[in-house]
Amino acid sequence: MQKITFLLIVVLSMLTQYSFSQKADSAKNVFHFKSAVTVTNKGISLVPTFTLGKPAAIFDLSMGKEKLFFEPQLKFSLKGKPWSFLFWWRYKLITDKKISLTVGGHPALNFRTDSFFINGAQRATIVARRYLAAELVPNYFISKNVSVGLYYLYSRGLDHGTIRNGHFLTINTNFSNIKLGNKFFARFIPQLYYLYQDGKDGFYFTSSLTLIKRNFPISFQSTTNKIIQTNVPGSQDFLLNFSLIYSFNKNYVTK
Repeated sequence: MQKITFLLIVVLSMLTQYSFSQKADSAKNVFHFKSAVTVTNKGISLVPTFTLGKPAAIFDLSMGKEKLFFEPQLKFSLKGKPWSFLFWWRYKLITDKKISLTVGGHPALNFRTDSFFINGAQRATIVARRYLAAELVPNYFISKNVSVGLYYLYSRGLDHGTIRNGHFLTINTNFSNIKLGNKFFARFIPQLYYLYQDGKDGFYFTSSLTLIKRNFPISFQSTTNKIIQTNVPGSQDFLLNFSLIYSFNKNYVTK
């Protein structure tokens, strides 16, 4: 963990210094609004070794101007039971042709069903557990459609039975706009990642492949996850997940 912390400090200090060397852009009164609805067969998590284990719906929303964005994410099973609610705030510290850096944080609620005795009878009750998290996302663009980067997430559980300290670090490559004829293109993102949770840790490989039709709001995504070495409880040796995504993207000019 000390090596990871040192690496993150070095990366952040270098990128922060770079951000101050950028020239300030003129203010633009453009309000960005994006949303997506994802239906997935296994309810894959941000940490892809964990899943809901059943079909789920994920609602993503993003709104903001220039640098600061509010991006809530609400997850439910297809039976309507809440899975997790994340209320992201993200700030784009660097937005350059070659380098980008985003920082973010959120409070979150994770839901699970527990059994309690109420009035002498055992009843299933949905319990919300609270988390706080922060992220650091640097990327370097090798070309217009190829980038390499890191993703770091720290999470802290606030309630009894939660993961008190969690670290999630990925090294990733993003291949976007892979042409598949005139009407279709793909995006491929392979990642190696390290996961630490309260003294347990492990290494994993994951990848996602997204198939997109130009000027069409629905896309298809497959995600795989494989354990390299781990002792983290709940990790699945191999995971294959499929998702259908409906996306909406709009920019508004304010006066």
